[in-house]
Amino acid sequence: MRFGVVVFPGSNCEMDCYYVIDKVLREDVEYVWHQQTDVSAYDCLVLPGGFSYGDYLRCGAIARFSPVMDAVADFARGGGLVIGICNGFQILLEAGLLPGAMLRNTSLSFICRFVNVRVENADSPWTNAVRAGQVLRIPIAHGEGNYSADAETHARLVEKGQVILRYCDEAGETGGPSNPNGSIDDIAGICNEGFNVFGLMPHPERASEAILGSTDGLLIWESVMAHYRGRG
Repeated sequence: MRFGVVVFPGSNCEMDCYYVIDKVLREDVEYVWHQQTDVSAYDCLVLPGGFSYGDYLRCGAIARFSPVMDAVADFARGGGLVIGICNGFQILLEAGLLPGAMLRNTSLSFICRFVNVRVENADSPWTNAVRAGQVLRIPIAHGEGNYSADAETHARLVEKGQVILRYCDEAGETGGPSNPNGSIDDIAGICNEGFNVFGLMPHPERASEAILGSTDGLLIWESVMAHYRGRG
């Protein structure tokens, strides 16, 4: 399986993603510069975290117009696998590849810590290695992770099983202080209707080795690899 890690000016997690794919998963991976317009060589594209273009205007608002994003959109429309992590999630929202929008954290503070997320849908390319209801411990690092959507969009996401992850406590209970940013319905990650595009605020690449405090992030990477190999 070949991964492409898209790099925008201001990205700062591309090396983390590259390292996990290359050294931990032992899969083929290349960097994809933001000016590149051909992504046909890849099986899965990763939009990493960071502060693309300094997060001027809004998080992801400028990166959305990078030349590579037209290619990413075409790749996604053709069924290609795309994962956006943190700032990558924000870029996917700005590009219209996922529904909804991001607001400032309700605390108005940048939050960097481990959180717990509950897997809501285990029947997706990104979660088939886990079970529904399983709690994963994965870190977040963002100032604008407060996911928002209008009532109709939110209802459709829930109805169609597109809510993949929700913030929770260690026991899997949602609500209250387990929600770090005020995100609607405790949403931490969603998919598009085709389930080939996944956006999440937690950083699975930062929870892929025991030395980092958790290996729960590996389950997401292993899921997409199992999905890719299974569909052949």
